[in-house]
Amino acid sequence: MHLRSQTLAFVAAALAAAALTTVAAAQELDASRKHSSPSADFGPEPRVIVKLRADDAARVRVQASRDTVESVASRNGVKAKRIAQLGKTLHVMEIEPDQSLESTLTRLQADSAVEYAELDRRRYLHAVPDDLLYAQQWYLQGTSVAPSAIDAEHAWDITTGTDDVVVAFLDTGVLYDHPDLQSAGVGGRLLPGYDFISSAIASNDGDGRDADATDAGDWINSSDRQTPAFAGCRTTSSSWHGTRVAALIGARSNNGTGMTGVTWQPWLLPIRVIGKCGGLDSDILPAMLWAAGIHVDGIADNPYPAKVLNISFGASTSCSAAYADVIGQITARGTVVVVSAGNEGGPVDSPANCAGVLAVGGVRHVGTKVGYSSLGPEVGVSAPAGNCVNTTGACLFSIITATNQGATTPTVHTYTDQLNFNVGTSFSAPIVAGIAGLMASANSNLDTPRLIERLQEGATKPFPVSSDSSVPQCHVPIGPNDVQAAECNCTTATCGAGMANAKGALEAALRPVADVTTSGVFTPGGSIELSGLASVAVAGRSVVAYHWSLPCGSGNFTAADSAITAVAVPSAGSFTLRLAVTDDAGRVDRADVVVTPTGATRSPGTAPADGCAAIKVTVSPVTSSVQTHAMQTFTATVANAADTTVTWQVNGVVGGSATVGTITATGLYTAPASVPSPATVTVSAVSNQDATRSDSASVTISSVLDNVVVPTTSGDGGGGAIDTAALLALLVAALGRRKRDPAAAPKRGCR
Repeated sequence: MHLRSQTLAFVAAALAAAALTTVAAAQELDASRKHSSPSADFGPEPRVIVKLRADDAARVRVQASRDTVESVASRNGVKAKRIAQLGKTLHVMEIEPDQSLESTLTRLQADSAVEYAELDRRRYLHAVPDDLLYAQQWYLQGTSVAPSAIDAEHAWDITTGTDDVVVAFLDTGVLYDHPDLQSAGVGGRLLPGYDFISSAIASNDGDGRDADATDAGDWINSSDRQTPAFAGCRTTSSSWHGTRVAALIGARSNNGTGMTGVTWQPWLLPIRVIGKCGGLDSDILPAMLWAAGIHVDGIADNPYPAKVLNISFGASTSCSAAYADVIGQITARGTVVVVSAGNEGGPVDSPANCAGVLAVGGVRHVGTKVGYSSLGPEVGVSAPAGNCVNTTGACLFSIITATNQGATTPTVHTYTDQLNFNVGTSFSAPIVAGIAGLMASANSNLDTPRLIERLQEGATKPFPVSSDSSVPQCHVPIGPNDVQAAECNCTTATCGAGMANAKGALEAALRPVADVTTSGVFTPGGSIELSGLASVAVAGRSVVAYHWSLPCGSGNFTAADSAITAVAVPSAGSFTLRLAVTDDAGRVDRADVVVTPTGATRSPGTAPADGCAAIKVTVSPVTSSVQTHAMQTFTATVANAADTTVTWQVNGVVGGSATVGTITATGLYTAPASVPSPATVTVSAVSNQDATRSDSASVTISSVLDNVVVPTTSGDGGGGAIDTAALLALLVAALGRRKRDPAAAPKRGCR
């Protein structure tokens, strides 16, 4: 297709979809509403529940309790049509409709005989979708179903998303006609996307870039492998990977069929970058820019810029300058980039290891790291990735999502299940991207850093520790060959801030956004003004209070409880001034500003409630090797804490054990009498002031005999098979990290 025709086709498709957007959105919004208006939160007649104080009721026990509550109503000018007794001192008043609920409540609460008075509100069933497969979507449900589940049900009580948010996904494209997706023109939420694959051969659809993001399949057969373009690729059927990702983010929900997505209202923007044998950076990078609404030469601008961009692929390399540049441009525009960490069990892949993205690791249903998930300090949060538990039979904790039965081209639309299982961090990322879409719907004031911070804030539930004492603690990989391919206990240094939680993330998103602006000329010894008036609350709320404080040392300012304060510019050095803003729902946000003789700079990140910075624990040395029975001294430095003591653990056990080695309260580690399995253990220091703050080191234990050279013989002596197996294992691990197939699922049996 010529470029001119290609551009016109895209514009026509975009206009057609835009014309149908309002109708489709209205239909879905009506279907998902729980009631028609806020007034439906109360009954047909306004009522107030009142509890009298026990001593007041006892004093008049000879008098009917009803008379007592009526006298309370009378002396407070409350005209009650009817009063009913709910308990010994608990009553409900049905008040005349011409009275103000708010003023009635205020008067009753102020009465000394009243313990509390509150509105008689309706309660609703939690927003549980009626999609038939939802019962199998364990990863969306409450933590009582699985500790790592994201509790989407309670999040949907806050919002199911809004149609002013777009979530884009770079992948293999999408099957527009899957019944649980569908294009925007026929009642679905899939927008016209774009195919950025420049090679007609790799694209598999007979042409290069065009305005059709339909997945034409990414299969490779033996004939393909005979060609130079695909000589190094493996034979595979079409993965329908993009369709799987799309359905997790936003399958058509609460429609009585199929599955449900994390979001129910936001639009989905498919962008095709992965074809036969993966995708090229030269296609992926411009696609990322286009997704965020940044102009790409030769292609019509994206009319639906994305707030959230999901990437479920990568490679075992460091973050390149090109990716760093593109990600910087995207995040500066307010787009949040969510990327899967990788499925190699080693260091985090690129672009998940690039600054500014939210890298997502994978956890098992119980919350421990799933064996195949990559890990390290680049991970921002972890989410369910799917795990089978057993090595044969049904895969018990598969990630259920939409797919197709076609081996090459599409045939019958279907869903993954416990037999056609679906696992990998490729599917952890879209779950988190869906949460980000809900957060953006709830609070449009969140820029990229704040949205990521608050998503992590909502995931602060501590990682669980396996009841199986043989499961080691995860450690930060020391290199590409340091592969942790088995289950391990997560730490904040290896698996992110915690397990993604949709309800917690939305509650964090609803807080106001504290912002500080400056006016005046910075002159040492002079004065400038700092204003909090740029702070904003979520729609429907307002900022009602401002408070300035000095959390970390000295400094001079004039007004503590005003939106604007005058600040004395220091002649030398600096000090931190903190602004706390409170909205009319009582939610608080804080921002720290560092004032210097030449300017005032907002500190990155959300200011902690107490202290100047989060507690940080540092263990030294980071890695070490010791022989059995040998000792190693570790030191722990605790910053930003009043209590600088720590508790030492080995593989998550305080003081360690005879199997993995012991450690004293002062950090003296003694290796066990024999080499444990695995031979590398994790020594951790946990802050006694804040148990969520820790750091760890890895210790590799060897036997004294490992250093003895044993001559080879021609006999049938043992040990050769073990050495060969170890060598093969290392070779396989090294080869496995040379190239990553973006659509490949982890091997079965990983814990």
